[in-house]
Amino acid sequence: LFSPLLQKWAVFTLSASSSLGCLSCLLGLAVSIGLMLGNQGRVLLAPCTFANVALAPVSRECPFDPTRVYVSPQCAVGWG
Repeated sequence: LFSPLLQKWAVFTLSASSSLGCLSCLLGLAVSIGLMLGNQGRVLLAPCTFANVALAPVSRECPFDPTRVYVSPQCAVGWG
């Protein structure tokens, strides 16, 4: 349907754009990990309103809970 040369350029263009998108995501992940390690994770628990920050992740009032497993209801019954 299309010439082989056009197909090669289309694949190359899609591959290059996908690679650039992947690199930008990796850069963002590296920056966020660096910021988190730089402030030793205190910003993640900043919205928690407890005197003892060590107990904050197990509370319902703290938005960041590293121990919680987030599952949608469809996946829980096997429909997802």
